[in-house]
Amino acid sequence: MAFPEDVLTEDEHVVLHLHPHWKALIRPIAVLVLAIAAVVVGAVLLPESGGGSIALVVIGAIALVAVLWLALWPFLVWRTTHYLFTNERVLLQQGVLSRDRRDLPLARVNDHSMNQRFIERLLGCGTLTIESAGERGQSVLSDVPDVGKVQTTLYELVEAQHDKHSLGDGEMRDMLADMQDGKSLRDTTT
Repeated sequence: MAFPEDVLTEDEHVVLHLHPHWKALIRPIAVLVLAIAAVVVGAVLLPESGGGSIALVVIGAIALVAVLWLALWPFLVWRTTHYLFTNERVLLQQGVLSRDRRDLPLARVNDHSMNQRFIERLLGCGTLTIESAGERGQSVLSDVPDVGKVQTTLYELVEAQHDKHSLGDGEMRDMLADMQDGKSLRDTTT
């Protein structure tokens, strides 16, 4: 599922659009392979008549339920989980049948940290925790692919947002000079 572009503001553009790391699909793929193997082995080894065909139907039904519950559903959850980083905010969206979306404006991001266990370092993923001002505090993004680069990108986005809304040295000097000029004018008129 593509992320809907209509949630973006006019001047907003996507910097990163991620799904959780592919490691979330290891178990669903293993379940699918095992279910297919169980049905094939049952078809080859069980007798074609009597109890063998009933056993094959039972194996097939169990395999189908396992694939739907333990393979298809986790795949849909993975596919509908979005980590979207724009020049204005971080959007977190998840949900297969219902949808849950959280917007974290970059101006409200206070802190962000990443954590990688040993296996996550080997696979190139990790957990990114974003702390923001507001009621909900922390947002934890699990299984973020290439989490180190994502954290660096988030840092750059937050700094760019901060710079966009703060005065630079030149602007501050101009403002102070204008204030001094205004004070000088008032002093000469009194």
